[in-house]
Amino acid sequence: MTTSLTRRRVLSLGAGAAIAVAAAGPAQAAPTANERAWTKSESENGWPTLDQAREFRVEGTNVDVSLREGDVATVLLYVARRFAYEVDMLMPGDLQGHTTDRKFDSAFESNHLSGTAIAIRPMHYPLGADVKNTGMSKAEQIVVTDILADCEGIIVWGGQLQPVKQSHFQIAVEPGDSRLKNLADRIQGWNNTPGRGAGTIDAFAPASRRRSARSR
Repeated sequence: MTTSLTRRRVLSLGAGAAIAVAAAGPAQAAPTANERAWTKSESENGWPTLDQAREFRVEGTNVDVSLREGDVATVLLYVARRFAYEVDMLMPGDLQGHTTDRKFDSAFESNHLSGTAIAIRPMHYPLGADVKNTGMSKAEQIVVTDILADCEGIIVWGGQLQPVKQSHFQIAVEPGDSRLKNLADRIQGWNNTPGRGAGTIDAFAPASRRRSARSR
């Protein structure tokens, strides 16, 4: 496995940003008066909202997250696992999934209602945070970009949305889209094959960087 090597690279490349963030304390979102209740029966990405969702353990961590079952959970858990292995290990409280609280500051956050979105360390990367000064380091963004390339357009990252929320990852396709199932099947295949999938990937390898550049 290349987990320890990759993590050392992340820590090395992101050391300067990490020191700056530590000195300033946890990033805080600016107060907003835009909070409103989501009244629709579908979330912003077209999935039906859920009254409850199944809890899943993120493999390799002691963190649980509530998600829509099936292909959605397979893909979002893959995103969370890669972050844990390649950026920093997730701890309890670092990951948010399904919610029944309908008050949000942005439409895309409504996707939590359908169990089709996760927020990784939302206190560190809150909605509307100043990306230049308090956002993810360059190294962290390299890993995220590689994850997005792996997911081939099925995942949207909040770092590319407005308002920015770098902790946010959501399913980008509507129910029934065959591309979601195809990706979930590939991830399951990686999970069942030694030396493949989350925990074995080096996002900083030249081939990975080239693939990520093409995907953008």
